[in-house]
Amino acid sequence: MSKILVDVDDEALADAAEAFGTKTKKDTVNVALREGASRLRRAKALAELARRGEAGDFDELLDKSSYRS
Repeated sequence: MSKILVDVDDEALADAAEAFGTKTKKDTVNVALREGASRLRRAKALAELARRGEAGDFDELLDKSSYRS
């Protein structure tokens, strides 16, 4: 784990702590960083699904006879 010295907006930190239910500044910052990274991964996955949907990769699923006997 890295140690850094950062000036942080106290109001934003307090709001984040309330939103995440964290009790310490360290926990709040770490949870916020993880949440930001998770949101980015989810956004990329959603964009990839949309791209594949537009490309027709899932069209065979529209025809139930193609996957049910």
